[in-house]
Amino acid sequence: MRLKLVSALLWGVTLALPSQAFAAEEKAAEPAKAEAGAAESGASKSKHWAYQPLKSPEAPAVKNKDWVRTPIDAFVLAPLEAKELAPSPEVERAAFIRRATLDAWGVIPTPEEVEAFVNDKSDNAYEKLADRLLASPKYGERQARRWLDLARYADSSGFTNDENRDNMWRYRDYVVKSFNEDKPYAQFVQEQLAGDELFPGNTDALIATGFIRSYPDDSNSRDLVQKKFQNQTDITDTVGEVFLAQTVGCARCHNHKFDKISMKEYYQLQSFFANVNAVDKIPVPVKGETEQEWVKANAKWEEAVKEIKAKRQALIDPVKDKARKYNYERFSLATQAALNKPESQWTPEDRWINHRYDSNEDEAAAALAFYQDNSAKGAYSYDPSYEKKAQEFKEINKELKKWEKLKPVKGSVYISAVSELGHPQQPPTHIRFAGQFDKPLEEVQPGFPAAISSEQPDIKPTAVSSGRRAALAKWIASPTNPLTARVFVNRVWGQYFGKGIVETVSDFGKAGTKPTNPELLDYLASNFIKQNWSVKKLHKEILLSSVYRQDSKPREDVAKADPDNKLLAVFPRQRLEAEQIRDSLLVAAAKLEDTVGGPPVFPEVPKGLNAGDKWPVDKTTKETNRRSLYVFTKRSVPYPMLDTFDMASAQQVHSKRDVTTTPLQSLALFNSDTVFGWSQSLAGRVINEAGADESDQLERLYQILFARSPTDEEKETLEGFLEEQEKVIKQKVAEGKFTASVPVGVKDAEKLDPVRSSAFVDLVHAVANSNEFVYRF
Repeated sequence: MRLKLVSALLWGVTLALPSQAFAAEEKAAEPAKAEAGAAESGASKSKHWAYQPLKSPEAPAVKNKDWVRTPIDAFVLAPLEAKELAPSPEVERAAFIRRATLDAWGVIPTPEEVEAFVNDKSDNAYEKLADRLLASPKYGERQARRWLDLARYADSSGFTNDENRDNMWRYRDYVVKSFNEDKPYAQFVQEQLAGDELFPGNTDALIATGFIRSYPDDSNSRDLVQKKFQNQTDITDTVGEVFLAQTVGCARCHNHKFDKISMKEYYQLQSFFANVNAVDKIPVPVKGETEQEWVKANAKWEEAVKEIKAKRQALIDPVKDKARKYNYERFSLATQAALNKPESQWTPEDRWINHRYDSNEDEAAAALAFYQDNSAKGAYSYDPSYEKKAQEFKEINKELKKWEKLKPVKGSVYISAVSELGHPQQPPTHIRFAGQFDKPLEEVQPGFPAAISSEQPDIKPTAVSSGRRAALAKWIASPTNPLTARVFVNRVWGQYFGKGIVETVSDFGKAGTKPTNPELLDYLASNFIKQNWSVKKLHKEILLSSVYRQDSKPREDVAKADPDNKLLAVFPRQRLEAEQIRDSLLVAAAKLEDTVGGPPVFPEVPKGLNAGDKWPVDKTTKETNRRSLYVFTKRSVPYPMLDTFDMASAQQVHSKRDVTTTPLQSLALFNSDTVFGWSQSLAGRVINEAGADESDQLERLYQILFARSPTDEEKETLEGFLEEQEKVIKQKVAEGKFTASVPVGVKDAEKLDPVRSSAFVDLVHAVANSNEFVYRF
């Protein structure tokens, strides 16, 4: 390695705690002052609604004052009364806790939790429920999943090779922790965009820059000048969509066709990231249990392969310099020019290219010299010894593979983040003709879109960084920014009600939809800032509102007056997301391993997936039965069960989950050996908890899955199914065509009738696969 990262340059010399620094800076930022500041600066030149300064509207007067539990309700009720519509009555308590638990935690509640809430007649029963939900680690896991959709998070790089990113789970855990700690959203933003610059020395803030690092990447790229431009483009477009809900990427090739964002402004935004470098080998300063286990396993592997690796190194060392030169010639001419310069002559862009090359070079790259074209036409004259050495190299690698099982497959002792490599000087940023990287035009300096703000970036370089991202992060997280708070509260609203107040949650531009209730949007945003950007307080107000308590039963009068239910006179039903379905099945089966954080896991996959070594299934249920949040996100191999139910794509910002209805979804659950195994465990749980009485068993099954009792008609249908299924199984067993699949985990299993209990497993499997289970009402 020619480029060594000096830890002092990355970490700084003093420990700055982000929460303390942020609190001191933001303490006096009241919304009233924010509005005044925005007005004084003339921050919004465009007349478009999204760019106007944030207002703090008063709750409107309404007739039905008793319905108003929070200001949210008044903002919802006023338009309803104007349409002469009444809100729906309250949903039953059991349905409410199932709804709220799925929304806040991403899993179904237990029957005991349901019963306790239903029987709690205290005046603050709903508030106690909200507080309990928000205090649980499950809340952070649920909210993290929503954020990771936006961050295009994955545990692999994508493209052809799709190498694993062994450190990215630290960013995922940072997000979980941030939501659970109720980190102020403005601080959350600043850390992800510029944690290394704003809070040097703080590990969490450095890990937070994994948001930028999460872009898909092709390690095999042969034009590193182009690759740098592509990565900066991804980062710029992502930041615009996620934090500002602006489709800035449309201005890369031409002035934006709808919004007042010019090509020049696009590249001004891109210039904030001109000096960003991905760094994946930053040592973890404090090694916890996960790191210690990795060190122990790695030491065992290193000891086992020490002699083999030494033999390989001895083969490579004599041709190292030649191999490097040979590898250089596989890159574009512009890339070669940077790679061939002595370090003393590097420009900031040369530094990026050389760092990128060094980060990806390994022993295999050095060995490529052995495989060069051994002919007069080759880059070098023919060397007969290379054929023999190439074969030796292959044999050595075969030996190494024999010890592969000893090598730790999970965890690491490193952090993946971004850095400016200890240099404040940044490469120039140019407007690109028609967005083509190799056609630079005018050079530009960092700047904010004039339609949004007339502020100028306050850039303060340090000895080790340009300070550009810090300036951008402070502007985005400022209470005077007209977009940031609006965009985030709208995303949270969409999580609870299926649609945002602005339905196009990542497009607040002219091509996006207008807010259905602009006063409500501004109330939520301004109050969010007043509450010091507290995400939990935002969630709590929604959970305690009357609009969230409404029944979801369809109403003819609403269908006529408001067919799209934009006014929310009826609570909108929603199909569960992929992770909610899988995790709730695990909860129902009492199989969920609720350990928080750590390296990702590889659950079982269908035998026909043929993913090879790209999906090494974990051996223990302690790993395979963890929440879906912790399932390895392989860009080239999405986990099939989640993929079938429209999991987020990790290729780009995923703003809103699709909701498709296909036969494959039912078949995937019904034919899955894994789901059937969970059904056997659920059947065993039901028998253990309900006893031998079949009527009680049906009652318990419905309480677990649906938080309600079966109706008399449903009971009759289920009992009829048991009778018929018992006959079918008995006949098949007698013919030798069937092996009874009995419930798993039953305490007194010897007392079970194998045929009848097998029929009960089939009943449980069918009910768990019902439409009602995959919806929340």
